[in-house]
This record gives sequence, C-alpha cells and structure tokens, in this order.
Amino acid sequence: MVVACFLSTSKVMSAQGNYEIQVYGADTIPPKNLMVELHSNFTADGQEETIDGVYPTNHQLHETLELTQGINDWSEVGFYVFTSAQNGYGVEWVGDHIRPRVRAPDSWHLPVGLSLSTEVGYQRAVYSPDTWTWEIRPIIDKTLGRWYFSVNPALERTWHGPGVKQGVGFAPAAKVSYDFTRKVSGGLEYYADYGRLGDFDSLHDQQQQVFAVTDLNISPAWEINIGVGVGATAATDHWIVKGILGRRFSWGRKSTVD
Repeated sequence: MVVACFLSTSKVMSAQGNYEIQVYGADTIPPKNLMVELHSNFTADGQEETIDGVYPTNHQLHETLELTQGINDWSEVGFYVFTSAQNGYGVEWVGDHIRPRVRAPDSWHLPVGLSLSTEVGYQRAVYSPDTWTWEIRPIIDKTLGRWYFSVNPALERTWHGPGVKQGVGFAPAAKVSYDFTRKVSGGLEYYADYGRLGDFDSLHDQQQQVFAVTDLNISPAWEINIGVGVGATAATDHWIVKGILGRRFSWGRKSTVD
C-alpha cells in the first residue's frame, strides 16, 4: 500500500492509514502503458479522539491518486499521492510513496503468479507518527476456473518515528473471489497488521479487517473495485467503505486494453 493498507504506529494507538486498500495481483503493467487509479476510502466508524497529536480517523475521507508506469515486460514503478478530508481539518495533503515492482517472467512457466514490490515514502506526523516507512511485499496469485486467489505477506519497517524500535512488522493481506459472470466478480479481502515479526501483538492490539468486495470487469482498460470492511479487533477502525476506479492508457503501439 503503498501504505501497505495499514500504517502501524504504536501499541497504544495503532492508528490506521487507510489510503490505498488493495490486495495486489502478480501481473505488472505492460511497457508503454500508464495505469491511473483513484482510491476513495471513507471511515464510517473509527477513532474519535486526537491521540499523541494524530488526528482521529472517524469520518475521514481519503482520496489517493496512484500512477503506475510499465517499464518492461516484467517491471513497473508506481507513485502515490495521499490526501485526507475531514470536518474541522479541511482537505490536506498527507504524503507520497514510490513503489517499484518486478515479477517472474512468463518464460519461467511457474504454476502461480509471482512478483515482489518494495515501497518507501513519507506521511505527515498528524496522520502517522511514523513519518518515513518502508515495505517489501511478495505477491502470489492463482486463477482456478472462476476462482481467483492472491496472498500478499508484506513486511514493514519504520525509518523515522516511534515504530523504529518495533523492528520489522508483519502485515499480510489476502483475497479470494469468484466470477459470477464475465463482468461481475465478488469475494472477500483480508488486511492485517500483526505487529513485530517473531513477537506479535496481542489480538486486542492487532489490526484486522475483512472486506466484502465486488469487481466489475467491464473492460481490460478499466479497474472497478467496491467494498465494505469491518474491523475484527479493538485496534481497528470498525467500518470502512472503499472504492477503486482505474483506467489504463497506452501509446506508441496499437492498444491492447481498449
């Protein structure tokens, strides 16, 4: 995410950064293609108080612009601009991240899709005390008939902020979906932050959310994802509504995505 999907701060607060809530697939954007995505996420029921200088998440609207440029047949680079809008705080810039990603070439003939992304970026302290963070995200996916599965066992590290002392964190995400028709898929997405690798937080302090999602496959050029998520632990925002609208643009050769 990218902000992974959650940005852990401390065991006391565990504030989320619900800016780009997405489980990645293993494919990369083809060369001479640009994917433009808008991620819209609204916290309908979240943290209501300012804690340690961090704004409350309740009724925050997050709009994230994601630009992903294909480099070659097996790599891409993504860039994110995070914003937040909330009564009493107005519309504010939150931060930026950059995310290069590579995948296993088709010539390897692997039985699953396999790719690896790394992400580094900054977010303002009023939205996360951990202002500089880094993530490495393995991505494994598989399509079996109408079923689709993806697992993202991400590792996270804080470079500046109170989370530095926590070491490397484990923040997995997963998705399972089913194609009801050629154009409509539905399924579940799971997002979590378990805390420090090898010494997980108690269940009370972990962040875990499950989203019921729908994907509309109207065209290879478009990406449409809609979901409603519920927090399963006390440290998690309780209700979030999310949407992703993406459009792929190509140039330099006949488009294969229109």
